[in-house]
Amino acid sequence: MAIVLLSACRDNQQKEANEMLAKAHQLFDEQRYDRALIVIDSLRKVYPSAIETRKQALRLQQSIELKRSQEELSRVDSMLQAVKHDYEYQKQKVEKDKQELRATPEELTMLTKTRVRRDSLQTSFDVLCAKIRYIHKKQKEL
Repeated sequence: MAIVLLSACRDNQQKEANEMLAKAHQLFDEQRYDRALIVIDSLRKVYPSAIETRKQALRLQQSIELKRSQEELSRVDSMLQAVKHDYEYQKQKVEKDKQELRATPEELTMLTKTRVRRDSLQTSFDVLCAKIRYIHKKQKEL
């Protein structure tokens, strides 16, 4: 009797874990990534013995992180290209003004701030690329 009861409980837990995973997939499809990650986290805490479902949840979690990183990379890349263009324009103008001895402290400050912004965006871009490569590597391991 105890074995039958225990088996029924496990089957019920597995069913509930699968339902949570389905909900996480639905949220992912709706691009509600933060909410999907919360559901995955809850699934992992509430159903520690649902091993196969947890493995599927891990794959989904990696897909979510990949998608978020790719979207962020797209935004950062757009900003980086614009700032690079702006920096090159400012740099040419400042160089010309320096040759003509008309460069102002404000121009030089603006050029420095733009360079710092460009470098910061470049670092973010590089980090996101590394994160995406790492996620791809981990996905191949599963």
